[in-house]
Amino acid sequence: MADTDTGAPPKPLLIAAACLAVLLVAGVAVFGLTRGADPVAPAADGPLPLVPVPAPESGSPDCAKLVGALPHELTSSGNTLVRRKLADPAPEATIGWGTGDPVVLRCGLGKPPELTRTSQLRTINTVQWLQVEGEGSATWFVVDRSVYTALTVPDTAGTGPLQTVSDVIAANLPAVPLRF
Repeated sequence: MADTDTGAPPKPLLIAAACLAVLLVAGVAVFGLTRGADPVAPAADGPLPLVPVPAPESGSPDCAKLVGALPHELTSSGNTLVRRKLADPAPEATIGWGTGDPVVLRCGLGKPPELTRTSQLRTINTVQWLQVEGEGSATWFVVDRSVYTALTVPDTAGTGPLQTVSDVIAANLPAVPLRF
């Protein structure tokens, strides 16, 4: 039913099409605002996806003992970081706490290549750590226990997670001589 003078569709059909287009745009906008800006980021309470890394000793009794002794919560710069469920397939002997930039512990790793006889080590609550700086975070390797363990901590986290994890490691894994 075109307008006989111009061949254009009738005005009511044009108005209905314009209204549908506006509703579609509004619906997409509302959906985008309610779903968040980053569709790749995990939900705050959803499983934490982690990339697997080689950890030849992750199935060891020492890793099982350590992971079993770690707390459900860590304190970081006055905030409480709750242990997160890991997304499948979850790396063995790995734990994450917090949302956004989480604190992640991995037990049973190989010797860090940065560990040499001249490495600067830090002792925190009787545990020797090797700090390896990253972009926006640091990974701290426990180097004086039977299994190498790494704790990746965002730059905003403070020292609470390192202190708590050091206490758990000291209480559950005896110190061993450094291995270069």
